[in-house]
Amino acid sequence: MKVKKVLVSQPRPTSEKSPYFEIAEKYGVEIDFRPFIKVEGLSAREFRQQKISIPEFTAIIFTARTAVDHFFRLCEEMRVPIPDTLKYFCTTESIALYLQKYILYRKRKIFHGATGKIEDLVPLLVKHNKEKYLFAVSDVHNQDTQILDANNVNYTKAVMYRTVSNDFGKDEAFDYDMLLFFSPSGIASLLKNFPNFEQGDIRIGCFGPTTAKAVRDAGLRLDIEAPSPKAPSMTTALELYLKEEADKDA
Repeated sequence: MKVKKVLVSQPRPTSEKSPYFEIAEKYGVEIDFRPFIKVEGLSAREFRQQKISIPEFTAIIFTARTAVDHFFRLCEEMRVPIPDTLKYFCTTESIALYLQKYILYRKRKIFHGATGKIEDLVPLLVKHNKEKYLFAVSDVHNQDTQILDANNVNYTKAVMYRTVSNDFGKDEAFDYDMLLFFSPSGIASLLKNFPNFEQGDIRIGCFGPTTAKAVRDAGLRLDIEAPSPKAPSMTTALELYLKEEADKDA
């Protein structure tokens, strides 16, 4: 069965120059965007149950812009003043620059890694070994913190937001030939929304090894996997698959 309709389990791209739109036009497929999961912030009451006092910390670790949003939201809701001396450690420059939404960037001590991996931050964290770090995470965070423990980094994890299923409505059509996932939570949401889901001819693609494992653990067939040597991105993997399909029909 030829792929005619694809569901990408992410928000619609803000730029019309997204490769997804080019692929849709080039191969004559319909591509819908609908996240299977959504993020909800913890309430101030829920956060307090962790018995974490934010003013006790001298530095904070961010691995996502979502974490930045919910840290400042919680501080505002709980009326916690953020001192000018607080140091910020981010896994990427884009997360660091995102801090400008909340603070005067040039007047704060901000550090960032280059790869997006927590390992890349360790030398900076160790260099500032007298800091007491608050690590802002979600309830389903997958950061491996063993390297922080191994380097005696003084940190405390603080759950500030949660990932929940973005449920489908009863009358919402689900007539896709291909589903693309980007996290294990997306697979969990699929099975929650459709407990009797039968894959049949529906192709499933995913990004990342943990998502691939979730697909296989669910007993589903994985047809497209990225990143790979030939497909560093999900859009590249999708185009390669559609090209091969078109070549077979030629």
